[in-house]
Amino acid sequence: MDKEGFVKSQENRIPEIFALKTGLVNQSEQMAMASAVVQTDDCTKPEQEQSQCIRVKRSLEMISGAFYLPKDKTLKPLGEDAHFLYPEKQTFGVADGVGGWAEVGVDSGEFARKLMMNAVIAIRTEPKGTIDPKKILTKAYYKTEQKGASTACILTLSGHNLHAANVGDSGFMVIRHGEIIYRSPVQQHRFNYPFQLGHDYISECPNSAEELEVSVKSGDVIIAGTDGLFDNLYPCEILRAVIEGITEGLMPQNLAQKIAEVALVNSRNREIDTPFSCAARLAGIKRIGGKVDDITVIVVYVV
Repeated sequence: MDKEGFVKSQENRIPEIFALKTGLVNQSEQMAMASAVVQTDDCTKPEQEQSQCIRVKRSLEMISGAFYLPKDKTLKPLGEDAHFLYPEKQTFGVADGVGGWAEVGVDSGEFARKLMMNAVIAIRTEPKGTIDPKKILTKAYYKTEQKGASTACILTLSGHNLHAANVGDSGFMVIRHGEIIYRSPVQQHRFNYPFQLGHDYISECPNSAEELEVSVKSGDVIIAGTDGLFDNLYPCEILRAVIEGITEGLMPQNLAQKIAEVALVNSRNREIDTPFSCAARLAGIKRIGGKVDDITVIVVYVV
């Protein structure tokens, strides 16, 4: 492999230290990488003394990436999903425009995109570490004047806690040491009818947002997305993809792409059982197979 190829291959791989923290490497790999854990803030110390110093970070940070697959790239290349990543403020969000509005000639994707854009504008004025997701969502909602409706989930990492405000069936999960330790609840009126933000009389306002808080640790992986992800992949399938991605050393964006592509395959399969088909049967509707939908996946490594 030439120098340029080597550099590109490394750009798509996570630092070995993160793989160690996730607990998704075997014992021999841990022993080989143990020296990577040892760091020092005092570079003036002798080399033999530096090996005894371990850097302790006062707060956590995130490395994030996202991948989006609109369901109809030809007629509707922007789709109806929208998202943002704001690493400087350790905040990110995702929205899913409600497709039902297309029946009356309204593109809810415009509402979702404007909602996320207004969320970013609101975040810019907030000091780092003081982001209130529900407050940001509220500001964005009242600045968004487009017709239509959208689910929304905004999350921020502050200290050792992940804070979120969620409306509808977009959401997130937290993975630690190869196990799912948290999955955000879904807000819905009934099957396939989620809570949704909008300015019409049948939609919700930000007061309906559920505020969530989860304690996180270095090495945790956060997966956020729209229902195009969670309707087509069971939690165990997402977990499997994450474990494989961490083992392969993938960066967040590459792992997000890997997960989204697996969800895409399932969405087009008419012969498999999916979370969507299972929920349909529980609602008394005979259904098998995936759900063709826009798919947004956000991956965050906590370090």
